[in-house]
Formats: sequence, C-alpha cells, structure tokens
Amino acid sequence: MEPASRLDNNHELTLKEFPYIIKWRDDRCKRCGRCTAVCPMFAIYPTVAAHRVVQSIGPIPTPSTERRVVTVVKQSSNINNYCTGCATCSLVCPNDAIEPELNPNHKFIFYKNTGGTPYTRGGRRNDPSISTLDRLKFTRISMLTDPALDAGRHEFRIRTYLGRILPPEELPVTVQGDDVMLDTKNTTFVPPVREIYPVMIGSMSVGALSPTMWEGLAMGITYLNEVEGMPVVMCSGEGGMPLRLLKSRFIKYFILQIASGYFGWDEIIRAIPDMVEDPCAIEIKYGQGAKPGDGGLLMAHKVLKLISEIRGVPQGVDLPSPPTHQTKYSIEEAVAKMIQSMYLAWGFRVPVYPKISGSRTAKAVLNNLVRNPFAAALSIDGEDGGTGAAYNVSMDKMGHPIASNLRECYLDLVKQGKQNELPLIAAGGVGKRGNLAANAAALIMLGASAVSIGKYIMQAAAGCLGDENNRCNVCNIGRCPRGITTQDPKLYRRLDPDKVAERVVEVYKALDVELKKIFAPMGRSTELPIGMSDAISADDPAVAQRLEISYAC
Repeated sequence: MEPASRLDNNHELTLKEFPYIIKWRDDRCKRCGRCTAVCPMFAIYPTVAAHRVVQSIGPIPTPSTERRVVTVVKQSSNINNYCTGCATCSLVCPNDAIEPELNPNHKFIFYKNTGGTPYTRGGRRNDPSISTLDRLKFTRISMLTDPALDAGRHEFRIRTYLGRILPPEELPVTVQGDDVMLDTKNTTFVPPVREIYPVMIGSMSVGALSPTMWEGLAMGITYLNEVEGMPVVMCSGEGGMPLRLLKSRFIKYFILQIASGYFGWDEIIRAIPDMVEDPCAIEIKYGQGAKPGDGGLLMAHKVLKLISEIRGVPQGVDLPSPPTHQTKYSIEEAVAKMIQSMYLAWGFRVPVYPKISGSRTAKAVLNNLVRNPFAAALSIDGEDGGTGAAYNVSMDKMGHPIASNLRECYLDLVKQGKQNELPLIAAGGVGKRGNLAANAAALIMLGASAVSIGKYIMQAAAGCLGDENNRCNVCNIGRCPRGITTQDPKLYRRLDPDKVAERVVEVYKALDVELKKIFAPMGRSTELPIGMSDAISADDPAVAQRLEISYAC
C-alpha cells in the first residue's frame, strides 16, 4: 500500500492546470520581496530551497558537491490562491525578473467550483470575438465640404435629452406669430427633462468601487460640467451615497439608482428635505446585462465599515439583491408603482426611468412604458456589460447583445410614432476594444438617445488590468491590485483620485473630438443623428439584415 503522503500528493494540482503560470528568473532576482508583497491573490510566496552545486576549485580542480540553502519565489498551487495574471509583480520588479504567462491549455474552470459553489467572478465575459458594434462603419459622407476641416470649423452641440418629450400638440404652449408663450391655463403634466451629454458613466456603486475611485470619478464629472461645459452625468449604482454628497450642490450631476435590495435608500429618503439640488434622475434597476434574471451581489469581502454605514447593514455579510422587486407582483406593476412613488418623493421634478437587462422581453417592458406618461426613458443593458460579481455561466452564456436589442426597441417605437418621445439608453460592451466614440455613435444611429459606459472608464481612467482572457477579473472579492474595486485601504491607497479625475476629463475631451469627426461629414452639428441608420453599414450580411441597415464589403 502506498504511503498516505503520496496519495495526498496525487490529488494536488500542478501549475499546468492554472490560467497563468509565473515565470521567475533566479539569475535576475535580487530578493527584494516587492513582488510577493504586492500580489493581491497571494499567488506567490518567498521560501527556501536546497540546491546541489557541483564546483571545482584550486590549482588541480577536483569536482566537489556542496548543498546550499537559497531563497526563492514560488507560485502557489492552491486553487484559492491562483494567479490572475494581473502582472502587478512585474510592475514593481526592478530587474524584470518575474511575469505571469497565459496558459492557453489550462483546465481552471474544471477545478474552481470547489465546495459545491459555481465559479463566481467579476469583470467581463470570456469572449475575445469582435462585437457587432465593431462591425459597423459610417458610410454616409457629405461631398460638399472637407470633413477634416468641417469638424474643426463648425460649432457643435453634442447634447441629448433625458426625460420624456411630449409631442407638439400636448405641450402647454400657445403660438402667436413668432412668439411662443406658456399656457398657464393648461393643466397638462409636463415631464421633467434634463439636457445631458450623450455618453454617461454607468451604474457603479459606492461599494463596488473603492472610495478613491468613486471620488476621482465624482471630481472628474464635476470639472467637466463646471469648467469644460460638458453636462456629463454619472449613475450612483445601488447602495446609496455618502450623506455629505447627497446634501451638496454636486448631486445634480448624479443619477440615483434604486434596486431591489433598497440598500442605502433610508439615508437618501431622509436626506431629501436637506438637498440643495435635485439629482439628475432616478434609475430603477430591474436587471443587469452581464447576469440577466439574476440579482445584484456585493460580496462580504467588500462590506467593510464605510459601506455598512452607507447601506445600513452589518459588516462582513453578503449583500444580494433579488432579481426582481420583492414587493411587487409583476414587472408591469413594479415599474408603474416605483416610477410614480419616486416622482412623488421629489415633487415631480426629477425624471424616473427603469433599467433592464437585454432580453427577448425588452419590447414588452418598452410597450408598457410607452403607455405610462410618467416613464422618462428606458435603459437597456446588453450582454457584454461588466459586473462586480456574477456566476461565470451567467456572464458567458446568458443575455442579449445590445445592438440588435436596441434596434428592435427603436423600430418598435418608430411603428408607434413615439421615437422622439421616449429616450432609449444603451449599455453593455461599449468601447470593449477601445473604440468608444465609434461604438457610441453607432448605437446612437441605431436608435439610442444616450449611451452608458462602465468598464471602459475604469480601464481608461484608472488602468483596470482585466481583459477578455480572464486576466485579473477579481473585482468581486475585493483584491483589485489597482485599488479600483476594493474596500481594503492597503489596496485602494495605491489609487490617486486626482489622477483618476484628470484622466476622466481627458477621456471625455478626446471623445468629444472624435464624435465631432464622425458627425461632421453627415452634416449633423446641432443635433444628434438618433436613428439615422442610413448612415451606417455592416461588413457582414447577416448583421446588416438583422439590424435592417445596408451591407458594405
């Protein structure tokens, strides 16, 4: 019978099973310990090893053997301390002695579902393919002017409206000659409307993001609004906001989100009498594109003191939100009741709209909103959206691409003659390969009034290390090596909020220039080309047929 130790070793995993293998150069390493100190997953550790050295010394060299004990860096073979490939070790190594290498033949998913729990991860889906948005090209070009000069010469107004737009015959105005006057006798309810920049920062909560990351984003959008004159807004995500921010004048740049967990909403409701400004809008979240039909989740690793105080919950507990509002019978009833109650809370001054995940039922929700005079918009989150925590199977195998889902909803509005009344907000994989302006412009021409981004701004503003090869992607367990999605002070102090704010401003200024370069050749400088699908083509006939646009090859 074999010894017990050998039987135990037989059930251990080799590093070949792991997604990333650490390549360590003994000859370059000076044993400073920086790499092992910064690894957020504790995937590498310092240890000692006995080396047998054969040497020949003296005038008549005679080979001799010497055993030496040396310090080395080893990679852990524990499945709970796997290397995520974030390469933070390479970032701090002074001699380029260490780096993770992708192992394309790994069998990680086979072993990660330990304890009977499916693999849960953060970040994006494992889909390296080209998205539909990147297959679209802008093919309607004006021949009357030089587009390169046009974008720089004309004055542009790249703005959109968040809120329901009444048809002309329902507006409470009277026209006498060239004068347009408000009809005070008309008692028609006029929905509140906000003028915003068409690319907004999507819902990432205080809790999902670190305090320094959230502070950087808040400072960035404030600078864009007050210095650059760009009305960029940001959604708070579920979980409430710091009381100081709720009572400040800066709340007007934020969309407050309420989700089915109602986390943080006690503080928000109590703060309403002390608010000096109204929020930009209220978003009611019913679904997320990366995990449709599944509720939100902030894992216990990230529920530390600050988050527990804001959300009014104990420390160190998982915070799951049900997939639907647990107090409602159906999506139709939930939308109607939540929208009206939120309008009442703010005295009918703030637009209220729902957010749903991309699915075959999106049109059903849309048609209920069309008949609801209080519905301000519909936000649709496609399958390529990022998330703080989701089961791997949800991220990779569930959902609907945003391009076709948005197009279906917009064409449905066109058939009803409501395309200029109810705005559609598109999200999910926008700028997945870095082409933010092109992807946003394509969605606008497919029918979106606004576009929401999340993971892109994390990568562009803070240098998120995650990618489509499942690199890093530990947003859910609070071990973010950049300090973006963690509540651990040792990690989030690595992130400078001033640098984040600076990069947010740079990203939006560059985005503005690129959008002008796209819109100028189409002759659109004062209004967005919403639904202008004759200006785009696809390089795939199946995509062109599905989106009802032209095919160009």
